[in-house]
Amino acid sequence: MMDGPRSDVGRWGGNAWQPPTTPSPEPEPEPDRRSRRGGRSFWARCCGCCSCRNETDADWGPEPRGDRGSGSRGRGSSSGGRRPDSRGSDSHRPGSRAGGVNAAGDGTIREGMLVVTGVDLMSSRSDQNRREHHTDEFEYDELILRRGQPFNMVLHLSRPYESSDHVALELLIGNNPEVGKGTHVIIPVGKGGSGGWKAQVTKASGQNLNLRVHTSPNAIIGKFQFTVRTRSEAGEFQLPFDPHNEIYILFNPWCPEDIVYVEHEDWRQEYVLNESGRIYYGTEAQIGERTWNYGQFDHGVLDACLYILDRRGMPYGGRGDPVSVSRVISAMVNSLDDNGVLIGNWSGDYSRGTNPSAWVGSVEILLSYLRTGYSVPYGQCWVFAGVTTTVLRCLGLATRTVTNFNSAHDTDTSLTMDIYFDENMKPLEHLNHDSVWNFHVWNDCWMKRPDLPSGFDGWQVVDATPQETSSGIFCCGPCSVESIKNGLVYMKYDTPFIFAEVNSDKVYWQRQDDGSFKIVYVEEKAIGTLIITKAIGSNMRDDVTHIYKHPEGSEAERKAVETAASHGSKPNVYSTRDSAEDVAIQVEAQDAVTGQDLTVCVVLTNRGGSRRTVKLHLYLSVTFYTGVTGPVFKESKKEVVLAPGASDRVSMPVAYKEYRPHLVDQGSMLLNVSGHVKENGQVLAKQHTFRLRTPDLSLTLLGAAVVGQECEVQIVFKNPLPVTLTNVVFRLEGSGLQRPKILNVGDIGGNETVTLHQKFVPVRPGPRQLIASLDSPQLSQVHGVIQVDVAPAPGGGGFFSNAGGDSHSGETIPMASRGGA
Repeated sequence: MMDGPRSDVGRWGGNAWQPPTTPSPEPEPEPDRRSRRGGRSFWARCCGCCSCRNETDADWGPEPRGDRGSGSRGRGSSSGGRRPDSRGSDSHRPGSRAGGVNAAGDGTIREGMLVVTGVDLMSSRSDQNRREHHTDEFEYDELILRRGQPFNMVLHLSRPYESSDHVALELLIGNNPEVGKGTHVIIPVGKGGSGGWKAQVTKASGQNLNLRVHTSPNAIIGKFQFTVRTRSEAGEFQLPFDPHNEIYILFNPWCPEDIVYVEHEDWRQEYVLNESGRIYYGTEAQIGERTWNYGQFDHGVLDACLYILDRRGMPYGGRGDPVSVSRVISAMVNSLDDNGVLIGNWSGDYSRGTNPSAWVGSVEILLSYLRTGYSVPYGQCWVFAGVTTTVLRCLGLATRTVTNFNSAHDTDTSLTMDIYFDENMKPLEHLNHDSVWNFHVWNDCWMKRPDLPSGFDGWQVVDATPQETSSGIFCCGPCSVESIKNGLVYMKYDTPFIFAEVNSDKVYWQRQDDGSFKIVYVEEKAIGTLIITKAIGSNMRDDVTHIYKHPEGSEAERKAVETAASHGSKPNVYSTRDSAEDVAIQVEAQDAVTGQDLTVCVVLTNRGGSRRTVKLHLYLSVTFYTGVTGPVFKESKKEVVLAPGASDRVSMPVAYKEYRPHLVDQGSMLLNVSGHVKENGQVLAKQHTFRLRTPDLSLTLLGAAVVGQECEVQIVFKNPLPVTLTNVVFRLEGSGLQRPKILNVGDIGGNETVTLHQKFVPVRPGPRQLIASLDSPQLSQVHGVIQVDVAPAPGGGGFFSNAGGDSHSGETIPMASRGGA
């Protein structure tokens, strides 16, 4: 990504997170804020009709003391930033004594005062509020709302409500709540409000007051403290803060006034509410897929997501802006330069943590970060993207996980992928700094972009994998997909880097006798060859390449590439191209499983009218999915004579024993083909990557699944290798079914079959995904999934429970059975 002057909303160095402190027995009182506001009382500030009643202003006691849902540096974090209890609340809360606050501030309740004896926020999962706000799946007891949408509450009073009574609701968040920053919201009941906030009486019956409260579509997201103030002839009263009355407010893709609004309901069901999805990997010709448990509604995950914002020290005033929030998340999901959620590791040595291939979901990662405050080892691109999807969906942004095959990593901002060769077309590795990843996984999230010119709303790329810095930090996006498609690389944020990932050309440079370099071949369809995501409402693949780029070879696509390149570091690269092509080259590789022999073939075709003689060189090596290659372990040279219009095939057999010593985690085979045509000097250059498949885990449900009742799953695995798998670890996870669980099963012999049985207790009804993985030093990237249709508990409904338990580490599981090949 290009460094340079820009307004960077992704980082605030002056607001860095500080370790939470232990609450003192009694919080120090704040100075009376009235002295800073010209002595005007609460009612004089919020209600114009009371501004003239100065004779009673002095009766108001101090506003609630201490921090209110403080964020990065205090206790009572809006997200439980101090790694909280289940509610993220301190036992010592401001105003938490048993009685209310009266005019004198001494807790005395006067006869005739309008005292709020209790509040019913209708916050249970089965209540109308949670259902209407599409938050009933959250495993929380607190009220969770989506902004810009009304909700109901009931105030329980000490006497019937009268028309002369004044009632105001207050929401507060952050260390120093201010009305002007949106962190202190005052809502006078029946008086209307500002910025979309208002509250109306819907029913006054006896000592109950029913209210309909409207929230602003631009509200800050986070966890707010809630209180009620009343005023009557007998005096004024403030309801003490109660952790049970804290309110979460999220973005609202159902609200047309919210800039994250999504028009289509099936999109919202998939990109906001779906708790699992598919992540794709491998190569374009051999696509692998795995199920990922996003788990955005699991207990504790919402607190973890808000803790991420606190940990970065993001100002509360900016938390209503999805552009700012998504940029912070792209920086904080990786650990570089800000101690974020995940530590990236592409070394192949995962002995100090978890192999990235072994994760099956985001829940274990996020809860570990919330619980300990330490970055979790380890992640690679699909893990960063899976966690980002969880966080953004949890906060209310429509988000999907996207895979780009043949994804370029442009290190010099040339917006081309440059590969350098010597005079004999041998790669000059010391010059080849750009790389092409077999696949790369990032995120799209949906929002309007008021910070950009019109026409750039909709899908925005956010990439949390740390590759290059943006304004000095490892974050990427949000970047409008429309700007990527048209090569408008001057649009923020990070468009040049993402454009090069999907739509740059691979340029082959050959060193000449005088030491200069000349373009001998431009491969125009080698980068961003396929961009896919999970389809809406099914497990099919959805090809979204067309929204990222114009059709390959079209006039619009060529214009986009050359427009973008003109803004890069090599603006005249296309003026030097020189190539002649009448011999075509194609590579074929059979579908093979790890442990089997295989064969690769190169097909040459003479499309000219004269005979052609081709001198061909084949080099085979193992490559990481990031494009980093190992040494060549097999090569072949051959001369092929082609008659006009003829084709010929050159084959290279590869035995398991030849590639076994070179296998790496998430690795594939890379075939480099180079050569030249004797008659016309045409240079041939081709790189082809293919992967070796790994086996799947077979999951079978043994009996019906019912909420609250124990059921059992069977897991079967056959080792495809003739060698023993050592220190085998299984992982099991499924939202509403099973909290993340780790199973240590020891060694599995060569070609051996093993069977495991595991019991779990579903906690939520409906269709669920139970996901498992296997990892060992000898074999990884082994997964399995089963859909579990959970029936409601007898009597109806689901229930929140910790029955699934937390992550279990070091549990040794005996094998139910073992079998030979």
